[in-house]
Amino acid sequence: MTTAYNLRPDAFQGTAEAYLRYRPPYPKAMLADLMGQVGGRGVLVDLACGPGRVALDLAHAFEAVIAIDLEPEMVAAGRAEAERRGIVNVSWAIGRAEEAEIAPGSVDLITIGEAIHRLDHERIAVKALDWLKPGGTLATMGTEAILGGGEPWKEAATEIAFRWAAQLPGGWAASRQGAALTAADIEQGLRAAGFTHVGTREFDEPRSWSFDEVAGYLRSTSICAEKRLGDHWPAFEADLKAALGEPEGAVFHERLRAGCTVARKPLRAPAPRA
Repeated sequence: MTTAYNLRPDAFQGTAEAYLRYRPPYPKAMLADLMGQVGGRGVLVDLACGPGRVALDLAHAFEAVIAIDLEPEMVAAGRAEAERRGIVNVSWAIGRAEEAEIAPGSVDLITIGEAIHRLDHERIAVKALDWLKPGGTLATMGTEAILGGGEPWKEAATEIAFRWAAQLPGGWAASRQGAALTAADIEQGLRAAGFTHVGTREFDEPRSWSFDEVAGYLRSTSICAEKRLGDHWPAFEADLKAALGEPEGAVFHERLRAGCTVARKPLRAPAPRA
């Protein structure tokens, strides 16, 4: 079976600069809530880290951070951003999250930002239980951002993005087969793997976008990255501008919705069944 373009391992090639510049940061309230549950200390592992949107914002709370991503350009962008911000306790690695080599019982917090749908979540859950210290935490998080819809202007932008993606070679798919898509799916999988105290909290905050920021965000996606559109990018951008009402100087407002699913490794291994 052919893999949809946006699910290919190289789907984010060429997007690192746009990803770092135009992806909105996770709500501060959500990160603060996570740290209130975890208590910063020890080691953080950020899987499928991209350019470090989670790793760099939480690095101050940990002695050491390990950030892992499949795309070398993302890791390079993360390293450069860490240097720009004077963050020195992050180690970067290139590779698949599922194949990471991490010492058992050595990690306090594992984070996965906007990537669980691209990973083998069942395998990740098993490995996370091995990597975490007893009582350690796994947190998956994401935002709806523009392609999540909601406000009318976001619905219009989403329709344009998916219509163009469907016309391009390789098409698109919402997720790989069997992926966890909803918070309920993620929670169920984590409980089945042996995690406890599993729960999801939702957050929202106001955010405003210029047209250039909307277009830049779409350039950062695997659906309609500028590299994928190639010579079609000017036509796509014109189509997007028309759909949003010729927005010269316009500002687009939204409630940026985000969620974080948290799960704990048990303090003790479950007793064997009689």
